[in-house]
Amino acid sequence: MYLMANGAMLIALLLVVLAAGLACLEAWHGRDRALPWLERTYLGATSLVILSSAVLLRALLGRDFSLAYVAQYTDSTLPLFYTITAFWAGQAGSLLFWALCMAVAGLLFMFSGAYQGLAPRTRTHFWLFFLPLLAFFLLLLTGPNNPFVINASPPPDGQGLNPLLRSIGMILHPPLLFAGYAGFAIPACLALASVMSEERKRWIDVAHNWNIASWVLLTAGILLGGWWAYMELGWGGYWAWDPVENASLIPWFSATALLHTMLVERRLGDLRRTNVFLACLNLLLCLFATYLVRSGVVESLHAFGGGGVGGPLLLAMLAGIVITLAVLGVAPRPGKGGETPGPASRRGAVVLLVWLLSALGSVVLLGTIWPVISQLWQANPVGVNQGFYNTICLPLFTAMAMLLAVAPWLGWTGGVRQPGALLAVAGTWAGIVAVGWWGGVQPLLSAAGVASAAAVTVSCILLALRNPGAARTRWFMGSHGSHLAFAVIVLGVAVSGPFQKSHEAPLSPGEKFSFGGYDFVYVEKRQRETPEMAIDEAVISVSKDGKPVGQLTPQSRVYRNFSHPSSEVSILFSLGEELYATIHDLDGDRVTPLKVNINPMVNWVWIGSLAICLLPFFALRRRGAPQEGSDA
Repeated sequence: MYLMANGAMLIALLLVVLAAGLACLEAWHGRDRALPWLERTYLGATSLVILSSAVLLRALLGRDFSLAYVAQYTDSTLPLFYTITAFWAGQAGSLLFWALCMAVAGLLFMFSGAYQGLAPRTRTHFWLFFLPLLAFFLLLLTGPNNPFVINASPPPDGQGLNPLLRSIGMILHPPLLFAGYAGFAIPACLALASVMSEERKRWIDVAHNWNIASWVLLTAGILLGGWWAYMELGWGGYWAWDPVENASLIPWFSATALLHTMLVERRLGDLRRTNVFLACLNLLLCLFATYLVRSGVVESLHAFGGGGVGGPLLLAMLAGIVITLAVLGVAPRPGKGGETPGPASRRGAVVLLVWLLSALGSVVLLGTIWPVISQLWQANPVGVNQGFYNTICLPLFTAMAMLLAVAPWLGWTGGVRQPGALLAVAGTWAGIVAVGWWGGVQPLLSAAGVASAAAVTVSCILLALRNPGAARTRWFMGSHGSHLAFAVIVLGVAVSGPFQKSHEAPLSPGEKFSFGGYDFVYVEKRQRETPEMAIDEAVISVSKDGKPVGQLTPQSRVYRNFSHPSSEVSILFSLGEELYATIHDLDGDRVTPLKVNINPMVNWVWIGSLAICLLPFFALRRRGAPQEGSDA
């Protein structure tokens, strides 16, 4: 069976390479007669990729430890949903999952009305760019990262899934990221194809839904990763600027820029070459994110390490850069036409937003690879700390939020649409910052973040009041609703990070301490065992002003086949001050120590995260529906 699965991937690779060569010949001669053959061949290759993926999933569910991948990431006690998670827990499986997502994305696009509405020559050029990309992943899977390697001597049981991955966040976080990465391949290849074939239809309209859906998937994956870090790692926060966290954030900046520059092209016909470049950059940065996580070039808590993919990924990125620049070199340059709108316009605001996002992406990229760069002059390179990112990035994020509040009140070609509304938005921001300064809020940047969130909220409310009809449209809910959700995230970050309080104390049963206005009493330690793990649980009674608040029950777990204990956090949910507790070590019944955090307004981060992952779906276009404007 596994020989069949491996053979299926080899045949899929052969089919994709042959089809890519045929597409190249057709494009070279300016023909599209072989398009039906390209589509049939792709359908066959996708079927083979789906078959191989089904074989791996069946092996995982059947606990077939004769397959090395199954033995490495599952065991006989692993629950069903974590067994499914093992599909993308390892390098080979996750690459297969990415290839599967890409193959299915191409299939969905091929059967879509948007694809069928393109000129045959454009469709042929699309396959010219898309097929080599899929072939690259199939080459990795049939070479250094084959998931169907057989154990010569199958073990009686498997190693089991890493304890850090046994979280609902890790069930959803990686597949959402991979689906987002794969989805960006469609707009990138379509943009290149449209330029080469001189397609009359605007590719940004054809790829509109793909850009939004891929952005949502990537955003959801990133935010779920933050929630996983908060709930599973026990450090009390949701973002540590870890290299793996940064890896997925970098393409998010370019994808967010593209969503906004598309508006300029749709409205004014400007930034056409910029949009093609950003679409290709999204895909290249997704490959770069994969390189960071899988090449071993940077150290991280949850990186895969080396595995023979670093060199091929670098070559793929280099080839992608060359192809992108070559296509842009032949792309028609914009005519001189009318006067370009100045910076005090909505177009200027979008350009400024792109520069802010570019600066953020550059800072995060530089900080992430700094240990690699500093090897040129240091024997023992040291990476940058959280302070570096916070000092530079948080002011830029705050400025970005303020820009989202101001931009809707600017005309596309200049001027202010509603001076009174703009004054109210600016006054809201200045007033809150002034109150924070007068009240001695430190850092003042936190007050500026709260002010920016409030300004975006006021702006959205005024927009809705100014034009109630537009406020009920799907476009308004998708665009300005997403901005409002982003403001909620900014509010949570601005308060939860700077004003978090933390306290550690060793405790024995019956002992207590007071912290942040709360009283914490260590009641008892409970122990229990399951086939999967041994659990030590500390029961902490919490009260405030003599009134019971609840119980915290942080745990220390030791999983089968893993000797190092892992912490399981306990929280007392609140939209105000959330209590968060972990235990790291135990000496008999004594916890050494109990760590308690008070995280103010942290759940507003998750509320905003949920909203920003759902509201953009309102901006998806239904087939045959008229294009909605962007003047609301």
